Amino acid sequence: MTRTGKDRKKAVALRYQEGKDSAPRVTAKGEGAVAEKILRIAEEAGISIREDKDLVEVLSRLDLDAEIPPDTYTIVAEILAWVYRMNKSRNG
Repeated sequence: MTRTGKDRKKAVALRYQEGKDSAPRVTAKGEGAVAEKILRIAEEAGISIREDKDLVEVLSRLDLDAEIPPDTYTIVAEILAWVYRMNKSRNG
C-alpha cells in the first residue's frame, strides 16, 4: 500500500500457489476507495500488509491475474518471506 498525489492510497494484492503458479499473480489492485476496500478485506482475513511505494507502482501497472515480472522476483520474495515470518509469529 502507498499514498500518492492527494493522499490517495494504492493497493495491490498478490497470490502465489506453490505447485500451481510459476510466479505470484496480481489478484486485486486499485486506488482510493478500491484500495481501502482491498486493505480492509486483507485485514479482516488476517493477511499481512506491507508498504512499498515503488513496488506498488510497478505492480499496479500489471493486468489482473498477470504474473509479476522477473525483475520484481527478488523484492517480492523478500516480502513473501516477511509474510511467512509474520504468520508464523502470529500462530506460534
